[in-house]
Amino acid sequence: MDRPSHLEAKLLYRRLDSLLGALDVSRPGKKVVVSFLERAFDTLRDDLRLRAAVVYAEGRDAFDLVKAVGETRGSARETLDAAGPPVALVLEHGVYIFPDPGAEGTPALAGILPRGPAAALAVGSRPDRHLIFFLMGDGWVREELDFALNTVRAALGSRLMEERVRGSFREAAEIQQSLLLDELPEFPGYELAARSVPADEVGGDFFDFFPFDGEMLGLAIGDASGHGLPAALLVRDVVTGLRMGIERELKVAPVLTKLNRVIHRSRLSSRFVSVFYGELEAGGNLIYVNAGHQPPLLFSNGRVLELMTGGTVIGPLAEVKFERGVVRMEPGDVLVACTDGIFDRRSPKGEFFGEAQLHRLVQQSKGPASAVLERLFEAAFAFGDDRPWEDDATVVVVRRVPAAWSG
Repeated sequence: MDRPSHLEAKLLYRRLDSLLGALDVSRPGKKVVVSFLERAFDTLRDDLRLRAAVVYAEGRDAFDLVKAVGETRGSARETLDAAGPPVALVLEHGVYIFPDPGAEGTPALAGILPRGPAAALAVGSRPDRHLIFFLMGDGWVREELDFALNTVRAALGSRLMEERVRGSFREAAEIQQSLLLDELPEFPGYELAARSVPADEVGGDFFDFFPFDGEMLGLAIGDASGHGLPAALLVRDVVTGLRMGIERELKVAPVLTKLNRVIHRSRLSSRFVSVFYGELEAGGNLIYVNAGHQPPLLFSNGRVLELMTGGTVIGPLAEVKFERGVVRMEPGDVLVACTDGIFDRRSPKGEFFGEAQLHRLVQQSKGPASAVLERLFEAAFAFGDDRPWEDDATVVVVRRVPAAWSG
């Protein structure tokens, strides 16, 4: 297509940038399109010889009139059949020009616009499509109009896609927030503390607790590959599957084996998630499975034990088997489970926060579990020179109350 002579391409792009930049894409798609139409009609009407414009939004069974501007004289129909003319032509081609107002299937004969040459474009995708019809005045140039409307369609469609993606992020954030516990459960003889900080609006880390009648406490921490929306959706599936499996099985290894099959068969099988799940008995025994997660650390009587027994990460392989590990928490012992966002926190010089720092901080912290948690996050954040988190960061701390405190 030759570059339009009357309306220079650079000028059109500049004006479109200004129009799009003024849009609030946090609003619903219908309001975005209406706002764009009003601004675009005022800005481009002289250059494109526009007399009027109307916009329709997709409804349940038809397209409904949303807004009319210019010389419409109140003649626009309220609803349009998606299968009838001229809607079907516009949906099929994206942009369609009707140069002859007397021809069959034109916007004028369909009762959309007054009689005259017209053009239309379609933007969006089901079930959120929009149709914009334009009535042309004297002196319009087909090449200029075709170029301009195709440019508008691409630019506005891209902006609507941004709005949909942001909506997906908001939805995922709400789902993820609903999965996090508002308050941690009580487990007699133990203190619990946990926090998860996403690097993006939504993250790929999670933690969870599962109380069993005061006699046993299930606890989990996990880290999905990557972060952002894909990782958050994978976490949603893992947490939901873990909760359902634990309620039915009450056995550590079979739950993770079945969860692995489900995740592997999903569309997210190219991704993976590491999970540590343990069941802590009131008497101190902890039965656990580590599915490829950064080993939690048990600080016990001057020693540090890494809880490594288990198997590979969940997702990549169709069939995996997990082994159970068993450790014991004595009064005063502290269990700390973290994700990579803590260990891999970098200083301005590129050094990692690492396990050595964590060992030192926990061993020096003599207070309750909540104090250990606060000190870890404060130290890791300061280590990175107070810069934003580069990766999702999650910490779970479990402390068995010293014997003198129990009861």
